Amino acid sequence: MSLQDRLINHFTDHLQTHQETMISLCELIEYAAQGLVSVLLNDKKILCCGNGRSASCVQLFSSSMLNQFERDRPALPVIPLTTDMATVTGIANDYAFDDVYAKQLRALGNSGDLLLVYSENGASASITKAISAAHDKGLTVIVLSGRKGIALNPLLKETDIEICIPSQSIARIHEVHVLITHCLCDLIDHQLFGA
Repeated sequence: MSLQDRLINHFTDHLQTHQETMISLCELIEYAAQGLVSVLLNDKKILCCGNGRSASCVQLFSSSMLNQFERDRPALPVIPLTTDMATVTGIANDYAFDDVYAKQLRALGNSGDLLLVYSENGASASITKAISAAHDKGLTVIVLSGRKGIALNPLLKETDIEICIPSQSIARIHEVHVLITHCLCDLIDHQLFGA
């Protein structure tokens, strides 16, 4: 296969995954956006976490909420649990990496808040412990996952939402997570601040 054929395959896979996601998950993404808005309207906050490349989606979402997405508007209360390296590495060193989000959630999460989780390739222990800690504190959970929600779905309650990307490719899953993040930011702004 030539390099150009490989490139064409990437674009084709990208477009197919986005198309499948649009067809099968639009209603669920809309529902998730409504849940995020409900939390914000109730003067609660959104905490978010994810490992590796998923942490970049956490930062994309939190910076868009704390600053702005595409328009000037008041900051919205979002706490990224991935960005404080002193805290993350301290917990990982003194306890275990598995506890880096759960320990923060136990300190910062309150009943009525929401945990937004990004997980491209299944449930690492840090993510599963975060979901458990969120439930213990009375938080609703929204998960953006892939690979058919490996090991995450059994951890979720009926009130939680899982948006599972229909792909086995980590690259495609991440690409769609970025697009969904942009969609969520837009829908939040639209619901809170109008056209």
